[in-house]
Amino acid sequence: MSEIKHTEHSNALSIFLIFLRLGLTSFGGPVAHIGYFRDEFVTRRHWLSEQSYADLVALCQFLPGPASSQVGLAMGLSRGGYAGALAAWLGFTLPSALALIVLAMGLVGVADGVMSSGLLTGLKVVAVAVVAQAVWGMARNLCPDTPRLTLMAAATCLVLLLPSVYAQVGVIVATGIVGLIAFKPAAGSFTDDWQVPVSRGAGVLWLSLFFILLAGLPVLLQLFPSQTLALVDSFYRAGSLVFGGGHVVLPLLQAEVVPPGWVQEDMFLAGYGAAQAVPGPLFTFAAFLGAAMSSPPTAWLGGLICLLAIFTPSFLLIAGALPFWQQLRASARMQAALMGINAGVVGLLLAALYDPVWTSAIVGPREFAMALVALIALMAWKLPPWLVVLASAATGWLIA
Repeated sequence: MSEIKHTEHSNALSIFLIFLRLGLTSFGGPVAHIGYFRDEFVTRRHWLSEQSYADLVALCQFLPGPASSQVGLAMGLSRGGYAGALAAWLGFTLPSALALIVLAMGLVGVADGVMSSGLLTGLKVVAVAVVAQAVWGMARNLCPDTPRLTLMAAATCLVLLLPSVYAQVGVIVATGIVGLIAFKPAAGSFTDDWQVPVSRGAGVLWLSLFFILLAGLPVLLQLFPSQTLALVDSFYRAGSLVFGGGHVVLPLLQAEVVPPGWVQEDMFLAGYGAAQAVPGPLFTFAAFLGAAMSSPPTAWLGGLICLLAIFTPSFLLIAGALPFWQQLRASARMQAALMGINAGVVGLLLAALYDPVWTSAIVGPREFAMALVALIALMAWKLPPWLVVLASAATGWLIA
């Protein structure tokens, strides 16, 4: 029995507070979030092993929806059941959702003034350090030999040369096949170091509800036309069918809300920029859109409806898939496949470290120097990520 199973499970309030801090400081997009989560739950809190974390990231990369939010949901579910999953989602999502709703209610100009280019540069630069630390740590543990290092490099090259969401999913499938054929897990290498308090019967129920809503909401909208139901249908579909996380969902949402006239193009673009400047998941852009298309007295309600609609598929998929995934990953054949998949996941993160994280942040020697100092602060000085984030943002603002 692992050390983690001897610890008591966290209550919902403690899970909420942990994820609230992450939600306030996790800048840099989905890949950076995976780095922040790894530092918090693998390195600092030892809630699960590097291998188990990589297995979870692989599952969430494969499922549609926001991968980083799904990792957070799974962590909360494991530690505190359904209440823990809800607490984790609220803590990680609330800061950016509230900020974007406020912006949609008329404060976009004020926010643009506060979020100066120097401040934004500092936040982009620190994301480089966070992702680099995660890639280095995961590569050391998950790619310890030449075959897996080679597989990681091949995955990185393929994703960079074929930049599409389908290439990312294809790499996960291909590396799993390679692992199944070429690798053999060592005896006793699997450690079941985290629990999923969801039965397989409940998993079937959640997955069934996911598909029922996906197929049934359009039918319900035809039978009972209403603006609210149309919003729920559009945002639920966006959260159900998008692979690749937040950046991919933005053009889909534009196609859903701009042509019907729900949101004007300039308002959409203002929110698009704001969503990338706040911490937390990019899917909270749905809260901005929901508030923007509602009158001021009901803006909060509109934002909440769209936010819940786009994240509901993630709840259902994670709660539905985890009990089967937990059992599947215990088999020797799946462990062999996961040896390849985990190398592929590190390759995906390495590719993302270059594009978009590096290419959007490192534009000259000044940014490179800031990123180097941030990386040393994280890896050598062992400073907490939230402190490095604040210091990098302040540095960017001061030298702008």
